[in-house]
Amino acid sequence: MENKYVSFVSDEHLLLCIENLYNAYINAKNNISKRKFYKNKIDTFKLTFDSKFNDIDENDLVQSEILRQIDKSINNSIGTFHEQILGGIDGYEIGNLSGFDIKASDDTLFADIKNKHNTMNSSSAEALFQKLARFADDYKKANCYWVQILAKGSFNEHWRGDINGKEYSHSRVFKISGDRFYALLAGDEYALFKLYQALPQAIDDFLNTLEKEKSVDEHSALDEIVSETKSTQRSILDQITFENYRYYLGFDKL
Repeated sequence: MENKYVSFVSDEHLLLCIENLYNAYINAKNNISKRKFYKNKIDTFKLTFDSKFNDIDENDLVQSEILRQIDKSINNSIGTFHEQILGGIDGYEIGNLSGFDIKASDDTLFADIKNKHNTMNSSSAEALFQKLARFADDYKKANCYWVQILAKGSFNEHWRGDINGKEYSHSRVFKISGDRFYALLAGDEYALFKLYQALPQAIDDFLNTLEKEKSVDEHSALDEIVSETKSTQRSILDQITFENYRYYLGFDKL
């Protein structure tokens, strides 16, 4: 029977990938307690400027900062979603912490997938090139790819040039944009576009399978902070500043 969504992975596999990403969203929302919110120090100087210059009340400001932290977590999960989709194409598999994200079952392709083109510094880029070059050397028939799902152009080209002050090149190490990599694995040059077109319906179909009464206890950080202000009589922003910087000179007086 013909697939409902895309031709290159089964409907069941696509819906499973969507479910995994949905669970990542739920976990990200549930995990933002005050302790988690404070794990990376909150820049209350920036929050003060944001509040005044953008005319945002403190409640909305903290909600926005919480959502920013959730978004950072979700960006990693989006990359995993693409890995899982691509690993469901016939003849390919995901790496499962084996040093690569995707490989061909016959060892003719290895790939490391980054969701965005600008997620690496020069040291990370150098380490990635060296890793891909080792796979290419170990597997003489393999082409090895740095995949940029959201790239600045559409390309499939040798990855060569200066990285960290050193010249790097290898005859079977490439960098490739997301559309070209999907096309390469799926055998359809419009595979990524077709996935994009199919997602709204597939997501709706998945959401319709969920229990309607299932509730989500979303981030509790703001509730915890607001509760504390009732006894301390501090503003929300002062409460966050005190809890993050009370050991700084003068900040214990808030």
